[in-house]
Amino acid sequence: MRMEKVVETAMRKQIDELSRMTVGQLRQKYQEVFGEESRSNHKQFLFRRIAWRIQALAEGGLSERARRRALEVANDADLLIRAPRTRFGQDASLDPKLSVSRKVAGDLDSRLPPHGSYLEREYKGRRVIVKVLVDGFEFNGQIYRSLSAIAREVTGTKWNGFLFFNLSLTEEASDGKK
Repeated sequence: MRMEKVVETAMRKQIDELSRMTVGQLRQKYQEVFGEESRSNHKQFLFRRIAWRIQALAEGGLSERARRRALEVANDADLLIRAPRTRFGQDASLDPKLSVSRKVAGDLDSRLPPHGSYLEREYKGRRVIVKVLVDGFEFNGQIYRSLSAIAREVTGTKWNGFLFFNLSLTEEASDGKK
């Protein structure tokens, strides 16, 4: 029982130290605790994440069973693509000829250039070059699903990818939107 008090006191002391750290120091502590760089510069976010990690390491994190269940829920693609069935089977009012039984490929966003094209942007003295692919974007040898993910990678903060790369609606597309 005495050992538990010592661990709790040490943990509280570490968390108190976090509250006095600068963003730079918190980012360094994040690297130590998580083993990877943080993409965030938000002081409160970094504080909370690091404090949670310190507590999890001291007191134990999620059980293995809870981790497996969380992964099952996260990976359950049915939650995202299938509409719920009615209580008594198929809805008789739905015309089966109007139902889609497979995924429909989305159209290319009108703001994007054709596949194989490159997008370029200068950011803080760094040239950012992105290749437009059929199912995403390539940047620094990695594939990303969105331009926003690339903008976040480059800047360390959330950005709208279209705004970051200065892509706006074409005049034809914007006429239809008014």
